[in-house]
Amino acid sequence: MNDRSSYTLLVSLTVALGGFLMGFDSAVISGVVDPLKSHFDLTPGQVGTAVACLTAGATLAMAVAGRIADALGRKPVLIFTAALFSVSALWSAFAGSYTELVVARVIGGFGVGGALLIAPMYIAEIAPPEKRGRLVSFNQLNIVLGFSAAFFSNYFLEQYFKIPAPTPANPEAMVVDPTAWRWMLGVEAIPAVLYLASLLLVPRSPRWLAIRGRFDEARIVLAKTGGEASADAALAEVRENLSSAQGDAGYGELFASRMRLVMLIGLGLGFFQQITGINAIFYYATTIFELTGAGRDASLVQAIYVGLVNVAFTLIAMRLIDRAGRKPLLLVGTAAMTIALFTNAYAFNAGSYQLSGAKLEAVAESVALDAAGPELTADGIENPELPPDLEGARAALAPLTESYGSRNEFIAAVDQVAAAQTPYAESIGSMRQGLPMKALQVNGKLILAAILLYIAAFAISLGPVMWAMFSEIFPARMRGVAISAAGFFNSLVSYAVQKLFPSGLAEFGPAGVFLFFGVFAALAFLFSLKVVPETKGKSLEELEAQLIG
Repeated sequence: MNDRSSYTLLVSLTVALGGFLMGFDSAVISGVVDPLKSHFDLTPGQVGTAVACLTAGATLAMAVAGRIADALGRKPVLIFTAALFSVSALWSAFAGSYTELVVARVIGGFGVGGALLIAPMYIAEIAPPEKRGRLVSFNQLNIVLGFSAAFFSNYFLEQYFKIPAPTPANPEAMVVDPTAWRWMLGVEAIPAVLYLASLLLVPRSPRWLAIRGRFDEARIVLAKTGGEASADAALAEVRENLSSAQGDAGYGELFASRMRLVMLIGLGLGFFQQITGINAIFYYATTIFELTGAGRDASLVQAIYVGLVNVAFTLIAMRLIDRAGRKPLLLVGTAAMTIALFTNAYAFNAGSYQLSGAKLEAVAESVALDAAGPELTADGIENPELPPDLEGARAALAPLTESYGSRNEFIAAVDQVAAAQTPYAESIGSMRQGLPMKALQVNGKLILAAILLYIAAFAISLGPVMWAMFSEIFPARMRGVAISAAGFFNSLVSYAVQKLFPSGLAEFGPAGVFLFFGVFAALAFLFSLKVVPETKGKSLEELEAQLIG
């Protein structure tokens, strides 16, 4: 590797660290959903908001980040995003209320939106054409490394903060210290500060400098990354393209007829990347694995498997994206995603519903403790708490220990138990929405295998390819505005999926949710086959001439 290649690689890796923070910030919430629910006494809707508010901030940021990057430059926007990541991590860790936590994560979302859009744009503008796909994919690699690091961090911090908490049913029980979730959220501040410092050393984007008429500065950067001859050739192409289109781009131009094809490609890829459920699976990975019957610790370990598979197949995608091309990766990946999602829908649909074993004991203990709460005497004086009657709770739950073939049958049985005249009826009724998930009996190994296949398929296709193509297909003068629009739409779909996922699980069950994702994965395959072009090996200016004219 020569000095120019080393320099380009170093700059690309530095800028792509924003992807690591984005991935970490997004995935860390999967390990703290339950602690947050308990600490702030959250409803399912509030849980969805706590998870999705990061994406809400990212969505707002994407609407303006590209325009700001066109006006001020790519580098200043990236520096600002690094500062936002730092503030968000520390504020989330010290949040004193649910509202504070949401605000802090929305601020982090601003950082996510900026980094997600501007980092690949910057790398594409500094990279030689023959290496652009691989270098842009460094951003996706860092995203999945961030996901994986968050899963590891959550698991090891939770193990570290376990403390004894004996119960009547289990004298040896351990629980996680109530402050552990704060450490899980706050540890991100360390890489965020390092990212902020390292960004001060990277150059400005050469194509942004050229668009602003600063050709001498642009040539210096291009010469460092591609050599003198390559710098002169690139600048000549940029000058030729800019000669016919001067001035700042506006959002109105995105609706021009000449932009129809590239906007269809951009918006289509942005839609399918999220509607197929990737962030629902990442953000709720621990919850999904708990549905299969895995305990809390086992679910966190399985989430680590997800992160490792994601990293491994992203590395494979980086090796293939400039060799095999973007379109073949999309076709293979979306086909495998479809198979994996339909497999999960089948596995969950084939499951039965029955409270037994550890699940029965956990529900019985919760019901007994709730029923043994303080009562008021006739004089209005509070009696001490009564001792929990585990045997009575188990007896009340007895009808639910039978096996039911469908979710509706099990819910009907829950309603009958809740209508019975027992001291536990009210407590059981309050658990109506969550009990089907606790009682679900499925083939956990098949579901884990299908989810890992889905992650692998996404990691070689829609994950890296979408961002690579976002950085390639839009014309130079409009790149910031167009990527903002496509990224905004992508993030809006992601927010909707994350926000509605808990409610979807409660309303339709996991089988219905995975079937929904699978149908859209099949449509993504057809879209990739019929609409998406191949872009490998072509300069940004060649692609502009081909797709825009």
